[in-house]
Amino acid sequence: MHFEEFDSWVQSFVDLCQPEDVHYCNGSQKEYQQLCDLLVKNNTFIPLNPSLRPNSFLCRSDPQDVARVENRTFICSKKEEDAGPTNHWVDPAEMKATLLERFKGCMKGRTMYVIPFSMGPLGSPLSELGIQLTDSPYVVCSMKIMTRMGEKVWDEIKKKGFIPCRHSVGFPLDNGVKDVPWPCNSEKYIVHFPETREIWSFGSGYGGNALLGKKSFALRIASIMARDEGWLAEHMLIMGVTNPAGEKKYFAAAFPSSCGKTNLAMMTPTLPGWKIETVGDDIAWMRFGSDGKLHAINPEAGFFGVAPGTSMDSNPNAMKSLTHNTIFTNVALTDDGDVWWEGMTKEPPLHLINWLGHDWTPASVEKAAHPNARFTVSASQCPVIDSEWENPEGVPIDAILFGGRRSDVIPLVCESFDWAHGTFYGATVSSETTAAAEGQMGRLRHDPFAMLPFCGYNMGDYFSHWLKMGENKNSSKLPRIYSVNWFRKNKDGKYIWPGFGENSRVLKWIFERTNGQQQGIETPIGVIPTKNGLDTQNLKLNDDAKDELFNIDQNAWLEETEEIEHYLAMFGSRLPVGIKQQLENLKSRLHKGQ
Repeated sequence: MHFEEFDSWVQSFVDLCQPEDVHYCNGSQKEYQQLCDLLVKNNTFIPLNPSLRPNSFLCRSDPQDVARVENRTFICSKKEEDAGPTNHWVDPAEMKATLLERFKGCMKGRTMYVIPFSMGPLGSPLSELGIQLTDSPYVVCSMKIMTRMGEKVWDEIKKKGFIPCRHSVGFPLDNGVKDVPWPCNSEKYIVHFPETREIWSFGSGYGGNALLGKKSFALRIASIMARDEGWLAEHMLIMGVTNPAGEKKYFAAAFPSSCGKTNLAMMTPTLPGWKIETVGDDIAWMRFGSDGKLHAINPEAGFFGVAPGTSMDSNPNAMKSLTHNTIFTNVALTDDGDVWWEGMTKEPPLHLINWLGHDWTPASVEKAAHPNARFTVSASQCPVIDSEWENPEGVPIDAILFGGRRSDVIPLVCESFDWAHGTFYGATVSSETTAAAEGQMGRLRHDPFAMLPFCGYNMGDYFSHWLKMGENKNSSKLPRIYSVNWFRKNKDGKYIWPGFGENSRVLKWIFERTNGQQQGIETPIGVIPTKNGLDTQNLKLNDDAKDELFNIDQNAWLEETEEIEHYLAMFGSRLPVGIKQQLENLKSRLHKGQ
C-alpha cells in the first residue's frame, strides 16, 4: 500500500472498529514502559522480582488462546489452486465480507494502536515495511521487541510503502462488559490476501496469530513477494561459524518444530577453537548480491522462543539472553517472583503458581508451564549475537541445511549433488511427530522446507521458485545444500548421535566441504563423509554406531521414494518437472546400487 493511502486506510478502520481512542506508536522506551504499566494495571502483566529478573513480566493467556491456529489460518487468493493443497482457502470476497462483519465495533471501549515497523534493519535494501493496527497493548510491547518499530520507520514507509496489517482481539467493551486480563474471542481468523498483500487477524492475542510481522508477514506474505521479485523468504535460522584459524562462514538451516532450531542457532560447540554466533533463530530473507552470492538478513529484531526444555544444559545462550527485559507467556511463577518451566532445572521447585494460576507442586497433574509457553526478548541481549546481524547488506550464505526428526533411513549428514538436488532435499523434508504435535506420535509428517504452515501460495509453485533461483547462476557461488538428521536411533531405540554441542562436528565437516578440504563418498542419495572425515575425536562412538549413522539401506530408501512419490502427487500439475526428475534420478541410482 502506498503511503498516500495511509490516512484514509486508518480512518476506514476507525470507522469500522469504533475504538474509543487512537494512539500512534513512537517506539520509545518511555512508551514501552507506560504500556507495561498499563498491562500491570489491567492484570495482564505480573511484574517479576526486579532483583532476580529486572524489567521483566509474566502473563497468562486465556487457555483457549495458547498457540498458532493453523486450522483458522487462510490464504485467500483469487483462485483456489493458487493457494494449493497445503493451505486453507476461502474466496476473498466471501472472506472480506465475513471479516467486515466481525470487525464491526470490535474495538469499542479500547484504544487502537498504530504500529509502524520494519522487518529487517532500517533502510536495508533487503528489508520490508508494515503498519499494524491493533487494540492489544500486549501486541504493541511484543512488536517493540520483535521488530524495528517507531518514528524512524515513517521515512522509509514514505519511500517504499507498507504492508497493511489489521488486528483485533475481538473483545469490545460496550454494554457494560468488563475487561479481562487476556481478552480474546472464541472465533478466530488469521487471513492473508496474496494479490493485495493484506493481513487481517481477529480473535487471538497470542504471538503467531497477533504479532503480524512474524509468520504472517515475514513468511506468508513475504514468500509471495519473494516469488514475484526473485528472492527467498524462509523459515530458517542463520548462524556464523568460525574455525580455529579465524575463517568465518554463514549457514542457514530449516527444521520443522521440535527439531532444535533455536538450540543450533545459539549452540556452544564442543570442538576446541570453533565458534558459533547467531544472526537469527527463525526466519531468513535471502537475495543474491552483486558478488553473485546469496545474502541473508534476519527480518526480526527479537526471539519469540519456546521456553519448556530450554535450560543451561540445552541452550545456555538462550538462558543468558533472558536475564532482564523479557516478556514470559504461560510459564510458571516461583514463590520468590521468578519464572520456571519444565526442563529448566533438574529438580522442580516444591511450589509454584502454574500457567493457569493454580497452586502447583511436583505431584500436580497439571503442567507448570504450557508446552508452548514463550519468551519474548531482544536479539541484542543474546551473548553470541553475530556482529553482522544488522548488516544492511546481509551475510553471505555458504551452506543451507535441511533436517527433520527421523529415527532411521536418513543419515547424519549428506551433501546434495547440486542446487536442484538440494531443492529436492528441501521439498521432501519429513519429521516424525512428537507429543507437541497433533495426531499419532511417530507418524511421518511431511513439512517441505519446514514451510508447511507458512507458505503463502501453492507449494508446488514454491518448489518451482526454488529451482528457478538456482538456474543460470555461478554454481561455485551458490550455497551447498545438506540434509542432516540428529535423531537416528539404534536397534534399542536410543539416539546414536549425542546432539547439542556435538553437532559442531557436523558443521565442521560442512565448513571444510565448502572449502574443498574434505573428500566425500558418493552414494545414491548424495555425498557422505569418508570413514575418518567426520571429527569424532574424544567422542564415545564405536565403529558400529558410526556405520549406522551413515548406513544407506537400499530397500528402506526404495520404500522412501514410494512414500515421497505418494506425497508429491497431491500437487498434481503444479509439481515442477525438475522435482519429478530428481525423484526418478534417485530411483535410478538406488536400483543401480542394488
